[in-house]
Amino acid sequence: MTVFLLLLLLLGLTRTTTHAAVDSSRSIQIMNESGRRTEVHWVHPQTGEMVLQSTPDILHGASFALNSYVGHTFEVRELPAKKTGFCAGEDETCRVDHFTVNSNVDQVLFIREGITVEHSDSKTIALKSASKLLDDCKSIAKRQLSKNENADVDAAASILEELTVCVQKGIAKEIEMANDEITFQAEIRKKMADSWENYTCADDAVNATEPKKEGANWRGRKVSVMIDRPASKIHTIQNFLSPDECRAVEEAAAPLLHDATVADGSGGSKLSESRKAQQAGIKVHWEKEEEGDLIARLSRRVYDYVNHVLPFDIRENGQEDLMSIQYFGRGPDDETPDRYMPHCDGDCTGLDFKPGNRMATIVMYCDVPEVGGATRFRNSNIHIRPKKYAATFFSYIDPVSMKMDNQFTEHSGCPVVEGEKKIVTQWVRLGVDDRNPWNSFNTLGIKYSDAANQ
Repeated sequence: MTVFLLLLLLLGLTRTTTHAAVDSSRSIQIMNESGRRTEVHWVHPQTGEMVLQSTPDILHGASFALNSYVGHTFEVRELPAKKTGFCAGEDETCRVDHFTVNSNVDQVLFIREGITVEHSDSKTIALKSASKLLDDCKSIAKRQLSKNENADVDAAASILEELTVCVQKGIAKEIEMANDEITFQAEIRKKMADSWENYTCADDAVNATEPKKEGANWRGRKVSVMIDRPASKIHTIQNFLSPDECRAVEEAAAPLLHDATVADGSGGSKLSESRKAQQAGIKVHWEKEEEGDLIARLSRRVYDYVNHVLPFDIRENGQEDLMSIQYFGRGPDDETPDRYMPHCDGDCTGLDFKPGNRMATIVMYCDVPEVGGATRFRNSNIHIRPKKYAATFFSYIDPVSMKMDNQFTEHSGCPVVEGEKKIVTQWVRLGVDDRNPWNSFNTLGIKYSDAANQ
């Protein structure tokens, strides 16, 4: 009966679709799970010339974003191992495979073992979703048929199978249409957020976003929930740290301050105009925690709050140092103010989590500027004005599916115009310990030892 109801529902569905202008551009995510170093070349359709797209190489475990067009063909090529100088193909040849960008959205290419490319997109995802949706219905119907002794079971099963295929196609089409609409709206949202970024930061009169839920209490501290999605959580916590703790961090950071850096896309870091600030890593002396060390006390509170929200039982072993970050205002006429342009602290592609990588952040405010310095999550339309001694927590992993956030926690630090903004940041990782500490991974999220052997 359930299957028949589904069929009737599908027959009665009305389709209202918003059509945008035809756009052949596509964003592709390439995941290397082959165990080898690879590179990607665009194949010129007329000459067959190979044009390298991936610089640097795509290491095993790394991802690579590619902007292309429908119909473009690419070659994935294995590279020789650094240690041996040989590839792993037959007679030590370097293996290749090809893929062509199709018209579907949400395209992800997985480079599997043996350098074979598996192509996933909105249509294949829809088919998988439809199959999963129908499995339970099919099982229930079969059980009901088997209970009826007078029924021709083989004939009934054959009819059921035909009906299942029919309904599956219909459901898959509806899911695909829904995915297309979601993607279309998401692109509009991102473009609007990008357009409004500078205007919102420039207007210091913009009010902070009203929380989705407030009144929660954690150890006597008021917690406001700004967004609460499986893979994207944003909270603010009042009075998270004390003046004494702020002074302790600032004193420890003073001799170590240097220009802040960003990931360079090759596993290292670099200076960038997208991030102007001073920073210093602060080592936590856990052996002094029982003595009342202020920095250890603050850091313990950070991990306690993370474990209050997420079910991972995070320990301090192998985690990154606390980071003191300082922004200085130089007036409204400064053409290059201290700020941090939109970015993600971890992977925000919606793909699988990579062990050892970041999955949550706490930003704690010690000094707040007179003008500027707000924290803005533009894709979630959340604008947080810093408050002294408060904190902003955000996580970017779904603890159940272990999928990463899909850009809802992308954020920026608005320019500091007047005054100083001094924050303490803890980036929290999952899968690190004393044997596999945070600095054994490069900025691509790959262990240095693994990268050296590819």
